[in-house]
Amino acid sequence: MTDRHNASQHSSQSGKWGTFFAMIATSIVTMFVLKYSNVYEPDHAFFSQTRVWMALMMGMAMIVIMLGFMWGMYRTFATKLAVMVLAVIGFFAFLFLARSQETVDDVSWMKAMIPHHSIAVLTSRRAEISDPRVRRLADAIIEAQVKEIAEMKLLLEDIEVNGERGDGTPIAPRTAQLTPELLQEAEKALEMPVTPELREKVETGT
Repeated sequence: MTDRHNASQHSSQSGKWGTFFAMIATSIVTMFVLKYSNVYEPDHAFFSQTRVWMALMMGMAMIVIMLGFMWGMYRTFATKLAVMVLAVIGFFAFLFLARSQETVDDVSWMKAMIPHHSIAVLTSRRAEISDPRVRRLADAIIEAQVKEIAEMKLLLEDIEVNGERGDGTPIAPRTAQLTPELLQEAEKALEMPVTPELREKVETGT
């Protein structure tokens, strides 16, 4: 009788874990798909590795949060601790992949950037903008992003047919720092003198 009771409890716990992980997996897939809900055109929804890593990272966070709230529903402490530890490790692993872009090459970069640009087009087109300066900026963003989406589609087709140019060695990117030249260009959008305090805020991000 005791053996039968223990077997029933074990089966019940296995079923709970199965439901738990099925819920997490479904949530991860749902989050990945929904990340494309704000692209401007359906044909901008290219597969993105970064979106996969982000969805998986959120899935790992969900495991920790949900298991923390439902801790008493699962009996074996060692199993719960192992799941928590693996989820934390997974979270930081996927965070590293998303931020380092270690797995992203020329093709996967463009496939990720097309939906990213498309989101900028959607927000710039549909936002209720009333300041003429902001409207000009939004229109410039639309123009640049639409052109760059076309460039990336053309490059993807060309690389698929003719292969990549270069010897395969990664080329160093330009700096992402706000240079004095870029700041000077940005200040033109204000159409008025920029105070030292405002300039410092832009430069330092405070």
